[in-house]
Amino acid sequence: MSDQCQDTLRSDSSDLRQTMSIHTRKITDSCRDKDCIEDLRVYLTCGSQQLLDTAANVRVRSAELIHTYIDVEPVAFDRNHYCIDITFYYRVLADAVVGSCRPTTLYGLAVFSKRAVLCGEDSRAHIFRSDTRLGSPDGHTICAANRPTAVVEVLDPMVLGSKIRDVGECASDTVTAQIPQGICAVFDEELVLSGGQRRLFVTLGQFSIVRLERDAQLVIPVLDYSIPTKECCDAAGGCCTEDPCEMFSRIPFPSKQFSPDHCDERRDDSSQCS
Repeated sequence: MSDQCQDTLRSDSSDLRQTMSIHTRKITDSCRDKDCIEDLRVYLTCGSQQLLDTAANVRVRSAELIHTYIDVEPVAFDRNHYCIDITFYYRVLADAVVGSCRPTTLYGLAVFSKRAVLCGEDSRAHIFRSDTRLGSPDGHTICAANRPTAVVEVLDPMVLGSKIRDVGECASDTVTAQIPQGICAVFDEELVLSGGQRRLFVTLGQFSIVRLERDAQLVIPVLDYSIPTKECCDAAGGCCTEDPCEMFSRIPFPSKQFSPDHCDERRDDSSQCS
């Protein structure tokens, strides 16, 4: 039986260029986006909401992306395309000035949702793995076993602006975000979804890349197995106990730093070198 399991290098052993079968993810479609998210409400914690109601001034300091929820559903009228619903959860930090005291930090949650439609190719094969657990929160289900995998790469957003409004001026007071329990657990206080006297809104700028991937089996040319050549090191910078003179010998000689700059190249034609 052992002779039936052949090595993955499937060509002449004397040939340097061989072929190998690998399992990877093929990118079927991708897109990039530059979102300017205007007037995004910040759901503050209880203590932060009390500060906002009495603050003379508030300045938003930063916004941090803490989680991204991704859902993939097939498009009804085109079996090759899939709808990707993405929800971003941000942790927003701000400084509030109350009276003549020093600024106090307040923080809360902002939620932004968007949608993208990409080509995911049609596949009738149901894909299951040995670690699949049906019924678990991250387990595959039978209806989704042949769908592509959505991947979202996103940078922390830039804070472009902020504003404070009274509750009566907010047109979105009747709309309350549905926040998962796991997101609420990130904050040490309960989030205020309704009530209070004032609301904090931010405008964020965000860069993101969305792509769909499918499992694929490929045959690729290889030269050899990949074996690391760098030694493990527990020192900062990866220098370990290397000889300092040996390290210095690999630094190129800074010839340009010994050459004087020509002042004619940096001055106007009317100026002269003394």
